[in-house]
This record gives sequence, C-alpha cells and structure tokens, in this order.
Amino acid sequence: MSFVAKKCGVKFKPPSIVLLYEDKTTKRMRQRVMPVRNFSKFSDCSKAAERLKSNARHSAYLQGVSLRQLERLHLLLRDSLLGKSLEHSLASLCLDPDEDLNKLSDQELSRKKELMEQLFEQNRKKRDDPDFVYDLQVDFPEQLESCSWDEDDEDEEF
Repeated sequence: MSFVAKKCGVKFKPPSIVLLYEDKTTKRMRQRVMPVRNFSKFSDCSKAAERLKSNARHSAYLQGVSLRQLERLHLLLRDSLLGKSLEHSLASLCLDPDEDLNKLSDQELSRKKELMEQLFEQNRKKRDDPDFVYDLQVDFPEQLESCSWDEDDEDEEF
C-alpha cells in the first residue's frame, strides 16, 4: 500500500468525500475529492459507503479508512440533503444518556445501538490489557434513600 490515509471529511456542495493522504513514494501530503454519485436523501448510507470503498478508482486510497467512518460521513451528507444542520447531524452521532430511545425510528435506533456497541468494545477490559484485574470486587456506599416498599417488616402478608 503506497497511500496512508491521514484525515477524511465531507464536502456538501457538491456532495463529496475528501481524503487527505500521504503518498509513501514521494512523502508528500495529497488531497483526493471523491464525488458521491447517485446519492439522495433516501439512500442507504451503509450501501453507499460499501460502494465507494469497493470502487476501483478509490479502493487503493480508502484502504486505511474504516467502513464505519465512511458510513458516518455519508450520514452527514444525507442529513444535509434532508435540510438538517451540521450540529444536529453531529449530535445524532453521539450518545445522550437522557434521550428516550423509544421515540426513535428503527433506523435511528439501530444507529444508536451500533454506537453503544462500539463504545462498549472500546471500554471493555480484555485479559491482554495491562490494567486487567480478574475477579474485581467493589464496595458500594450505603444506600442513602430507602423505599417504603423495600422494607422487610411488611413481608408477613406473603
């Protein structure tokens, strides 16, 4: 592989993926603009990312870019075509712990689940990690508030 991807981004007008890469043979930084063709606000972002990555003209340059990142960039392009702002699109790519996931569409819910899975794998401790501890035991502080339904003296009825 004679190309090393450094940065990847989007260009909204015309819809394109922009790649900054280093050419190993000349040791120079280059920029490649890859137009996203036949893409509308109804397009499937994962299929469009796969199509771009497997394109014969761009595949050598995109080997260092993950499919997940290309999907995110296509999501930004699709949200732009839908009229959403960049801030709104970027916020939808992040996890909000107070967000009600029951109100999301199936597509948005699957996107949030993928983000949660990615965050879990990122934070998971594996046996090969230097700070891995087998059988970790943690003492939690005493419960500050007690609930009336959780008291033992009312169990006589059952």
